[in-house]
Amino acid sequence: MKQLTIFGDIHANLPALEAVLADIDVRNLDNLYCLGDLVGYGVWPNEVITAVRQRNIPTIMGNYDQGVGQDSSDCGCAYKTPEAQALGERSIAWSNAHTSAENKAYLRELVTQIPLQLGDLKVVLVHGSPRKVNEYLYEDRPEASLERLLDMVEADVLVCGHTHLPYHRVLGSGRHVVNAGSVGKPKDNNPQACYLVLTGEGKDLSVEFIRVPYDVEKAAQAIEATEMPHEFADMLRQGRG
Repeated sequence: MKQLTIFGDIHANLPALEAVLADIDVRNLDNLYCLGDLVGYGVWPNEVITAVRQRNIPTIMGNYDQGVGQDSSDCGCAYKTPEAQALGERSIAWSNAHTSAENKAYLRELVTQIPLQLGDLKVVLVHGSPRKVNEYLYEDRPEASLERLLDMVEADVLVCGHTHLPYHRVLGSGRHVVNAGSVGKPKDNNPQACYLVLTGEGKDLSVEFIRVPYDVEKAAQAIEATEMPHEFADMLRQGRG
């Protein structure tokens, strides 16, 4: 393969996913892969899972997928305040109650890593990190730590999600860590959906982040029409978490 199309952190936001898939189709991109977190925070968990399954998109288990798949009260999220923790507990309770048994079974069967070959580059896809599904790899992580993670999976390129903050970092070794951002819950103050296209030619890597406008208000109002915390609606409008 010479090109990969990668997206993740949809978080049950169907309008955002539909906009991204439509943009992918218009650009005639292929080799689609999903980094997980199909569910949580949004109100279309079953519809999002169905859309991904219908296209047979290889998908990684996110921490939220793991939690809902197991009917757990813990999403594996690192909430920073008691208020955020309380909102998170309401979100996973709602998601557990509104995700079908069949789709929970699908979530339980997802893999935690996908290794790929892109040109002469070995690419490994994860949700959080190669160590843990819910480990956050932020852009400012010490380089030595990132190098060790790449060593663990013998990769030239590590692609992750989970933080909802897109970045491409080239390490001193010449290897790459790329975060694909988020389709359905961006946190970089840009409410537009985000996905990633990687192009490989030999050992050269090109990284393109594509932002896609979608009907944010439709997604926000859908949250406000349910018992899901309404704070999540404003987060979508502002692109802040």
